[in-house]
Amino acid sequence: MIYFKLFLVFFRIGLFAVGGGLATLPFLQEIVHKYGWITTEELMDMIAISESTPGPIGINTATFVGNKTAGLLGGTVATLGIVTPSIVIIVIIAHYFSKFSERPIVKSAFSGIRPAVSGLIGAAGFEVAKIALLSIDSYKINKNIKDLLNFKEIIFFIIIFYLIRRLNKHPISYILVAAVVGILFKF
Repeated sequence: MIYFKLFLVFFRIGLFAVGGGLATLPFLQEIVHKYGWITTEELMDMIAISESTPGPIGINTATFVGNKTAGLLGGTVATLGIVTPSIVIIVIIAHYFSKFSERPIVKSAFSGIRPAVSGLIGAAGFEVAKIALLSIDSYKINKNIKDLLNFKEIIFFIIIFYLIRRLNKHPISYILVAAVVGILFKF
């Protein structure tokens, strides 16, 4: 039964998370809260790992969650669940796209999807920043404004943001530096 549930949950994520890996984040957060298959910390770790390894966030996370929940078969089932909608949709679109791509309604549909995808990615980025830079649970307990902010993470974020703007290096170099700093300072 768990395999069927894993497949359905990740099938739904694959079906509705239009726009790629970051667009899956709101759905992946739902897994944390609704099913408890992973913790928020594990999700944050998966995002960090997925951003620094080949493959989309959703697929990497599906494999991790499925494997953690139900072993190797669970990882395989969850991965198949998240990729199946894309495969089916792409096969259908590829079949009909050349016939209909120049029609005004198709062009309008694609124009309408872009802001929605941008909004999903923006919301996911906000959630990641909120979890990484703020300690809301600690603040709720202590009611102290100093407990709300993760100062080390905020300083690190400012430094990386400054370096990105100033040095204009390839994004992989920043990912590698962030990984080394995270390992050394146990972020």
